[in-house]
Amino acid sequence: MENKEEKTRYSEEELREFDELIQKKLTEARKELDYIKESLSKRNDEGIDNTIGNSKLLEDGAGTAERENLNQMAARLQKFIQQLERAAIRIKNGTYGVCIDTGKLIQKARLRAVPHTQHSIEAKLSRQK
Repeated sequence: MENKEEKTRYSEEELREFDELIQKKLTEARKELDYIKESLSKRNDEGIDNTIGNSKLLEDGAGTAERENLNQMAARLQKFIQQLERAAIRIKNGTYGVCIDTGKLIQKARLRAVPHTQHSIEAKLSRQK
């Protein structure tokens, strides 16, 4: 049996890789959020429509549902951006990739898939029980 000491933190090089991934995801999420905000403001500016009667009511209902959907998407994106920003801070202070429940390193594959996570898969599964 090997007596290999378990790693307790990622190297600077590994952290740089994760930081690049997070910065890329931040850029994409911010672009998407800007697009949604722009779509919402355009919908609010459309104002008066020349359609008459019931079709106008249907359009208003569909427009409202679409606006609500866009608002929900924007809220989720804002939360995602905040989580990514906090992950970037953890990289800078050296705590990135360490599970807040177990204190062990989160697997690289999990961090690549969910770069803002603070939980190892084991901790996440035990929380769901």
